[in-house]
Amino acid sequence: MPELPEVEVVRRGLAMWVIGRRIASAEVLHPRAIRRHVPGADEFTARLKGRLVKSAQRRGKYLWLPLSGAEEALLAHLGMSGQLLVVDPAAPLEKHLRVRLRFEDGGPDLRFVDQRTFGHVMLSPLVEGVPEPIAHIAPDPFEAAFDEDEFTRRLRAKHTEIKRALLDQSLISGVGNIYADEALWLARLHWARPTQALTRPKIAELVEAVRTVMGAALQQGGTSFDSLYVNVNGESGYFDRSLEVYGRRDQPCSRCGTPIRREAFMNRSSYSCPRCQRRPR
Repeated sequence: MPELPEVEVVRRGLAMWVIGRRIASAEVLHPRAIRRHVPGADEFTARLKGRLVKSAQRRGKYLWLPLSGAEEALLAHLGMSGQLLVVDPAAPLEKHLRVRLRFEDGGPDLRFVDQRTFGHVMLSPLVEGVPEPIAHIAPDPFEAAFDEDEFTRRLRAKHTEIKRALLDQSLISGVGNIYADEALWLARLHWARPTQALTRPKIAELVEAVRTVMGAALQQGGTSFDSLYVNVNGESGYFDRSLEVYGRRDQPCSRCGTPIRREAFMNRSSYSCPRCQRRPR
């Protein structure tokens, strides 16, 4: 699933290609893509027609396009395989095209393509600038609204494993499995370290590690393990070449040479260095 850097890459592409353009028409080609938009496809397309895209915003793994008129936005979650593509209107329709927006200027379409149909788009009212369905999600570490002191207080009160806390979107948004492993390696923390045992300086170090890892991924266009994650132009990121632990089972740690270890974690995998990241007793 795309994490914060991949979604931010898409947001920047949308900011470049769709801001200031007015929607001429919307077309829903698969009802599952708008399953969270309760009024249905006809109401969805009617409300989009004639609206101007004002900006492109993101919180964690969610994207939204605030629209002219009422205080609402087109909210998108990419799920496992969702893609928001900017495409020439004359280009053939993609096999897994779900929603298509055309613009009055006759320029490139905005197309939502989703092979596995776990993603969705919907129209949502804004609450203090954030779509209502995600107003409960915590700010991500790149937002001005992210309060590190508050995060530290709530983290230490959790009494859970540090990786579980990093994946808790009510504490900090945008951090997924890949970047949690990478940040924990950088901060020399094992994923099972209890949150209540972490000192404030160590938590500050971890937050900085999260920013460092995701910032580096952002500069390289995100992490692409298959063809399903792409930017708005259909291009893959290449941060997978820079990963230190994730997906590197039995390969040497770049810091100490110890083979990277893979462990089962929440029906997924967690990767760490047994020497640099000592498991807590």
